[in-house]
Amino acid sequence: MTTSASVPTESEGAIAHGGTVTDRLVEANAQYAAAFTDPGMDAHPVLQVAVVACMDARLDLHSALGLQLGDCHTIRNAGGVVTDDVIRSLTISQRALGTRSIVLIHHTGCGLESLTEEFRHDLEMEVGQRPAWAVEAFRDVEQDVRQSMQRVRTSPFLLHTDDVRGFVFDVKSGLLREIDPA
Repeated sequence: MTTSASVPTESEGAIAHGGTVTDRLVEANAQYAAAFTDPGMDAHPVLQVAVVACMDARLDLHSALGLQLGDCHTIRNAGGVVTDDVIRSLTISQRALGTRSIVLIHHTGCGLESLTEEFRHDLEMEVGQRPAWAVEAFRDVEQDVRQSMQRVRTSPFLLHTDDVRGFVFDVKSGLLREIDPA
């Protein structure tokens, strides 16, 4: 498997000679924009679905789910956990932009399985302020998917909670495994 880290590019020379990764991204954007054509879409996702997933760089959600630009809203965070901010985004997605279905995707080998709430304590000791947010670490990925489904289904802010499904993405095989909410 090839990753961007292993593919030599012209921009890597810039990074090696004082440029940054952000410089590389800005340069790539300039090339993208030079060939860009406005697709004529608005912010309403064509498939009326919002996907909540982990931010893990190994998850190429659009490819894994057969999605195209404009098909869905994608909300990502550490662990793909349904937090208050995810509920905020889902509420806007549903109430202002017409989504009706919600797909939750966690994955095997998630970094949150190796963290604990002790992470917050360590941050507090380092910077002198306790983070207001919870780490939302977990040991059982399936149980965490169930908890996230329950958080969505019981939110008073969401209009459509009848089509909420949760999955675990296997980072070795690329397959989704559906999790029974019970």
